[in-house]
Amino acid sequence: MLIDGELIPATGNRLFDNINPANEEVIGQSPDAGPEDMERAILAARRAFDTTSWSTDHEFRRQCLIQLQQGLRKHAETIRPMVVAEVGAPIATTYRIQLDNCIEYISHYIDLLESYRWDHEIPLDKTEQPQCKRIVTREAVGVVGAITPWNVPLYLNIAKAVAAMAAGCTVILKPAPDTPFCALVLGEIAAKHTDIPAGVLNIVTTTDTAVAGILTSHDAVDALTLTGSTATGRRVMTAAAPTIKRVTLELGGKSPAILLDDADFGAVAPMLAGAACFHAGQGCAIYTRVLVSEKRQEELVGMLANIMGRVPWGDPTDPKNIMGPVANARQHESVQRYYEIANQTGRVVLGGQKTDRFEKGYWVEPTLITDVDPMSTIPQEEVFGPLLTVLTYKDEDDAIAIANNTIFGLGGGVYSADTDHAIALGRRIRSGSIGINGATAFHYSAPFGGYKQSGLGREWGVEGLEDFLEVKTIAYPYTG
Repeated sequence: MLIDGELIPATGNRLFDNINPANEEVIGQSPDAGPEDMERAILAARRAFDTTSWSTDHEFRRQCLIQLQQGLRKHAETIRPMVVAEVGAPIATTYRIQLDNCIEYISHYIDLLESYRWDHEIPLDKTEQPQCKRIVTREAVGVVGAITPWNVPLYLNIAKAVAAMAAGCTVILKPAPDTPFCALVLGEIAAKHTDIPAGVLNIVTTTDTAVAGILTSHDAVDALTLTGSTATGRRVMTAAAPTIKRVTLELGGKSPAILLDDADFGAVAPMLAGAACFHAGQGCAIYTRVLVSEKRQEELVGMLANIMGRVPWGDPTDPKNIMGPVANARQHESVQRYYEIANQTGRVVLGGQKTDRFEKGYWVEPTLITDVDPMSTIPQEEVFGPLLTVLTYKDEDDAIAIANNTIFGLGGGVYSADTDHAIALGRRIRSGSIGINGATAFHYSAPFGGYKQSGLGREWGVEGLEDFLEVKTIAYPYTG
């Protein structure tokens, strides 16, 4: 682990196994931190924030982020097979979000540190007596606890740690125990390739939820950032409440895609089917509910079934595959449970059964369901597996009502030959990101986050930096 500038084992040399989800083999071991390790990391982060110039030296932080990015680039080809083995992600995904893209995304904060206005003056109120000048300044919020899941771990570790450090915060990163290497390697590169001061970035791996709980409730931690399930988000908010911590949450989704009758179904269906299976459907903003008019339901279902039935899936080291296993035994069990519910509550057109393609590993089939009540379990709960649901609507108002009638509000899409009409319809969907006709709302330049129980705050864009900043007003007498 990286704690207070040192690469160290857990107290007592405690370790836990890291399991390859494709074959259930042990690929290595990671430090299993106890309460004393987490306490040390938190106090190191506190000391680094309170006693160094990290929070105020914007150019130094920028240079450190450049070093971190260069270190990751240098070791990318070593990291790539590690990500495949640890995450079960197809190697094709590492040339996108799982590795290459997230390393380059660091440039967003490197550039922002050159252009961001940390101070601005409020115009003078000449009617005020005596007159005052006022400066609004933005300062780092302090010590940040970052908690990340297992689906795109290196990306999420970078997204959270780099944003917080760019703002001038110090960080304790606690990754999911299913994917510890994607955090530990970040700590190793920070320690060996950057001038990041001791205590600014700390990486703590543990299987003990009580140790993670220390991070969410400790009075030396000023803010928390979490990507995870909505249920986990509720627990983190509860733990943070007594100390009124700043909380940024990127939580679950059940994103709708509305297809109008004038949409090009032949072009849309491959995008929807491919996205549902990409990395075994383990993405929070994937369009998992497809809404189509009643008269075109069977046409679309036939297209989707044909495409999903031909999606290449299997060995994640094979570059032809876009879908590997789900990440762990718990998730495998969960997805299978949802498949059972799907068979009981709707018409399963494809998949929905246990697969015998592999003797070991956490494998599930691409699955398509339709003729299901929009308010039932499958369309309402986040499955986090390759399960696509087709729902029908009577008219556009009905489509919007179905799209919005969940606790979630992370993503959404509209497809139509009339782009302006599609945009107008997209404005009515209560979600943080809307893609029109296949356009990708997700980009490092744009804020990403959710409405309703899909989260609080935003990542990326300028907003991703400002979520880790406090706002201070300084007033002084005007004598001019």
